Amino acid sequence: MPKTGPITAESPVFVNLPVRHVTIGSGGEQMAVHVAGRLDMGRLPLICVPGYQRNMADFADFVPALHRALETDWPIVLVDLRGRGRSAYRRRADDYSTINDAHDLSMVARALGIEAAIFVGQGHGGQVIMALAAERPALIAVAILVDAGPVTAPESLVRLRSNNDAIRSTRGAAGLAIMLRRMQAADYPDAPPEELDRLAQRTHLLDESGRARTLFDPVLIERLRGFAPDDVLVPQWQLFDLLKRVPLLLIRSELTDQVPRRIFEEMLERRADAASIVLRRQGSPALLNGDDEAGGIAAFIAEATQADTPAVKRA
Repeated sequence: MPKTGPITAESPVFVNLPVRHVTIGSGGEQMAVHVAGRLDMGRLPLICVPGYQRNMADFADFVPALHRALETDWPIVLVDLRGRGRSAYRRRADDYSTINDAHDLSMVARALGIEAAIFVGQGHGGQVIMALAAERPALIAVAILVDAGPVTAPESLVRLRSNNDAIRSTRGAAGLAIMLRRMQAADYPDAPPEELDRLAQRTHLLDESGRARTLFDPVLIERLRGFAPDDVLVPQWQLFDLLKRVPLLLIRSELTDQVPRRIFEEMLERRADAASIVLRRQGSPALLNGDDEAGGIAAFIAEATQADTPAVKRA
């Protein structure tokens, strides 16, 4: 039987995110999917893809914010990629790849009867969308990339690895809580302590022994051992360019270290027709929970899909 995350059911971040499990592949592996709104309402569904070790909880606040902005329960699908959240872990560490994640995403869409969708991807999730454009281009009608591009800055991978090593080596609930707050505060300097605690719960859960347990397969962190801060990674521009046929929104968090500014600027140069948003005073993952940012995304969706809504009208 495939491995699954053993403790996700206990995490408070999933309380309001009931899921159905979609069986994919020949081995009976399952992916967790949460659907908000009705998929048969005649609008292109939004499929939200989280970052590298992240899960659908990163979009939990985005769903109601976007529904408020659009004043309709536009269909939104949240997914946990394999090895994250409530989806099955992969059998082999080497099977964790952007290409395999894209293939899984394609199968989930097929299982839900989705032939075309608006895709929103944060970080690694955005790279999965670019890989999906190579595998099944007709599935992507509109793309929104959040702190995602054709290359990930190596220093962000090193920071992720170092942070998780520090969390794993710390014992005691009080010490862990302080450490997690400090780590989150670097990305969200304006967030109150209770909000920082809630953000930390999206990837870790404190167990009864006072240890932090991951809501993702720990193998994902082990796969980052080979990166150094001064590595030079080659951008995969050919994947980014596969999105040239679809409306594109590029979003960058002001404090992110995932996408170098020069890469983001080149993305805008290559896609002069793309819309763009910069999110002030936050890092990755982007919160996407404010009325302003949700309103900007809603306006882009309305224009890209030629949809009239009470809140957002076409010019």
